[in-house]
Amino acid sequence: MLSKESLFALSLFPYLGFLWFLSRSPQTPRLALAGFYFLLVFVALTIPAGIYAQTHYGAQLADVDWLHGGAEVFLSISNLLVVLGFASALSRSQ
Repeated sequence: MLSKESLFALSLFPYLGFLWFLSRSPQTPRLALAGFYFLLVFVALTIPAGIYAQTHYGAQLADVDWLHGGAEVFLSISNLLVVLGFASALSRSQ
C-alpha cells in the first residue's frame, strides 16, 4: 500500500501535466496561470516547514500554528492570483 508521502509525491505529476496544458492555452489568463504556478511555491515551502515542525517540535505542521499559518499565506496568495486572473478575464470579455 502506498504511504501518504508517496501519494503526495505522485500527485505532483498530474498537476505538472495540468500546468503544461494550461500554459499552452492562449485563453488562460496569465495572472491565473501565475497563481496556479505559485501553488508550487506553497508546496515547496510546506515540505521543509513540515520537516521543521517534526524535528523541532515533534508535531505535525498543522499543530504548529505559526509555521502552519505562514505556509497557508502562500496558499492564500495562490488562490488570490487565480481568482483575480479569472475575474479580470471575465470583466474584459463583457
